[in-house]
Amino acid sequence: MGLSSSVCMPMSMTMIRRLSLAFAFATLTLCSAPAVAGVDAQQRGLDLTLVRQINAFRTSHGLAPLRPSPALDAAALEHSREMARDGYFAHSSRDGLPFWRRIEQFYALRGYASWSVGENLAWAAPSLDSRSTLELWLGSRGHRANLLNPRWREVGVAAVHSAGVPQIFGGDAFTVVTADFGART
Repeated sequence: MGLSSSVCMPMSMTMIRRLSLAFAFATLTLCSAPAVAGVDAQQRGLDLTLVRQINAFRTSHGLAPLRPSPALDAAALEHSREMARDGYFAHSSRDGLPFWRRIEQFYALRGYASWSVGENLAWAAPSLDSRSTLELWLGSRGHRANLLNPRWREVGVAAVHSAGVPQIFGGDAFTVVTADFGART
């Protein structure tokens, strides 16, 4: 089982780069592995349920619920698929691209005065569900801080199941979840 969280606050791009590096906790492993199948209805159900649970948690703490974002969904799905396919667990992309740069490809900052993004990751046995994912994140200071960040306005979530790859996941079946948070004003 694994967890990782990362956040970027609205600042200069240089400061964002420093923050992204400071909060990226996982190790990048470069390997090739079998392809991961597309997202099925069960995975999409986990995604939608997790967004509802995140919003219930936020509203119970007096925060606004997050709007689902197709752009952040796409960023999260791309990253979950890549990690599952290539057998690594990190905020950075397989090629070393920082998480905020990867998200920016889907959730552009151009045209906005303020832009910030954050990310929570989790992986565990294939039976990982939305409740368990949220509980894992709530048990971690960094993940909980991302969930309770009043700056966030939108969220994208993607869970990907894999039959297993030999790298970090040890060849066992697993589920990897990416939640990307964002705000643009």
